[in-house]
Amino acid sequence: MGERVKLTKRLLDSVVRPASGETRLWDSDAKGFVARIFHNGRVSFGVKLRIGSLQRWMTIGDLGSPWTVEQARERARYMLADAFDGIDPQLEKQEARAALTVAALIERYLSEGRMAKPNKRESSWANDASLLRRHAIPLIGKRFARDLTRQDIERMQADVAAGKTAARIKTKARGLARISGGQTSAGGLIRSFSAMMSWAVRNGLSETNPCIGVEKFKPGRRERFLTTEEARNLLAKLVVLTENAEIDESHATIIRLLLFTGARKSEILGLMWNELDLERGRIVLPRGRSKTGEKVIPLNSASLAELTDRPRSSRYVFPSLTGSDGPTVGLYKSWEKVRQSLNLQGVRLHDLRHSFASFAAARGASLYVIGKALGHTQASTTQRYAHLSDDPVRRAAETVADQILGTRVG
Repeated sequence: MGERVKLTKRLLDSVVRPASGETRLWDSDAKGFVARIFHNGRVSFGVKLRIGSLQRWMTIGDLGSPWTVEQARERARYMLADAFDGIDPQLEKQEARAALTVAALIERYLSEGRMAKPNKRESSWANDASLLRRHAIPLIGKRFARDLTRQDIERMQADVAAGKTAARIKTKARGLARISGGQTSAGGLIRSFSAMMSWAVRNGLSETNPCIGVEKFKPGRRERFLTTEEARNLLAKLVVLTENAEIDESHATIIRLLLFTGARKSEILGLMWNELDLERGRIVLPRGRSKTGEKVIPLNSASLAELTDRPRSSRYVFPSLTGSDGPTVGLYKSWEKVRQSLNLQGVRLHDLRHSFASFAAARGASLYVIGKALGHTQASTTQRYAHLSDDPVRRAAETVADQILGTRVG
């Protein structure tokens, strides 16, 4: 054991990385606590223990994944105290791993795994919880996680795709969740399950990730664009249904905003007044409220007209109709009534976002501009609308030819 120093984040950041191998820095506060600095920049925390006549080297985890220096030092102190009392953490880990069922692992991941991914959105965790609890637990929840093989994962994926986990589950006093399965759910389940198993491997709860090598089902793209006539009919129908009190006025406004802004449903449904800047004509969503991080949604005149005179009776722009402190609910029920009255087969609320993009493309907007309007962080995501821009591109090409040939001046 070399010279001991007080380990800090600043110190670890300043240490020159070795050309190869690793450099070890031993902590002066907790004897046996060490930081291992690798040539690729990775920093791993560990602790050297003595249990009776045995020596153990235990890995705690990597800096920032999710360990800080202080957290790792505190963990090392607990392990050193256990070792002093004769408790072997390696044997404890082996015993815990041997007894861990898939259902128990899922619950540990959903509670403890958040530490490893502090920037993961709560809606993504909710999606993981739904997939794992509603599909994996019914099929393999009682199995020991240590015994799972790639074939087990492939069988689980096939069973979910075939609808074997389909069910109707009571959620609230009058709520009912319909679980249908299918290839999209099956592919999503394997992605969530693989993330969980990778976390389990990193935390010593599993030796392998049985999802490695499994060919995941890819969700099929379902994109439906409204025509101009369909969009106008939709706006007219919203007025009629609202006047007849068949749907709530706030739901009609949300639907119009989805079409006018191209925003995601969750971004408008959960909109708060402190996120709305009417003076500058924009919505500013903080990190965590949007799928792609902090986001600015420009508001056109039609959108501003929908929002300007709304009553401010809650922190939410569209508050719950029941008086609870939360956003409105029941939007899907209202949309279903709208959709059926217009015979819009297979059109989802999310397709209003696609329709916004298709109208922008048809008016000559570039893919870059469309991507900025939708809040895409990757150009490849916007590429799906490329085929819709053919006519504007052709018109631009014709304009160039006319200019060259002198058939159009100015």
